[in-house]
Amino acid sequence: MIRRFRRCGHAPGAISPEDQAVVDQFRATLTALRSPEPWAPGSARDIAVRIGPFVERAHTRPGDDHGPDLIAVALVHPDTPHAAAYLHGRQLGYTECGWLRCKTSTILGFWQPGYAMLTHAAADLPLPADIGMELAHYALYIEARKCDDSLDGYTLLRLGPYTQTRHAQQDYDRLTAALDGRETTISPGFRVTARFGPFDVSDHQLFADPYEADAVALLDAALAGVSA
Repeated sequence: MIRRFRRCGHAPGAISPEDQAVVDQFRATLTALRSPEPWAPGSARDIAVRIGPFVERAHTRPGDDHGPDLIAVALVHPDTPHAAAYLHGRQLGYTECGWLRCKTSTILGFWQPGYAMLTHAAADLPLPADIGMELAHYALYIEARKCDDSLDGYTLLRLGPYTQTRHAQQDYDRLTAALDGRETTISPGFRVTARFGPFDVSDHQLFADPYEADAVALLDAALAGVSA
């Protein structure tokens, strides 16, 4: 005797809505990979970026100053802007990355929903510590270091994030000029200097926003606190 098995509640040969959704998503993924929508600089649309064997969704930041081979991007959860996506993205490290330098050669094209299955989020995996992209935020640090060339000292002021290196360079030049001749008199036994470096996203609350106030004015306020 031949027995025929079928899914409960479904006609022979039918698949459940859940299975159909998986099939549809798989087809969308194949379509996205076979027919990527070419990306061109200047568009505000999200893009698909290769991260090792995965593909991630990214916002772009126009006007970066590192030439045509690099742009600044921020990785986002594939289901952005839904609230659940933000919470899941926070758990997996998406919100901690900040702006990153992305080689344009790693861009597959404009983001399509079909890429979602290929993300770390779809696999419920956290983003790796090293995703192969450098930070694209910059910061200036006003530091007081002991004059005996030791590493002992403290930070007077943190400015950031700067979204352009030229903006950070302009303020660095102004701050250096403002400190000229006063480096060793502000705090006895210490030399006060400005230093250029990456912006630490995890310590964002410690930084003063250079786009909301004048950098030299912020420096003067910080120095007044030292001499008070």
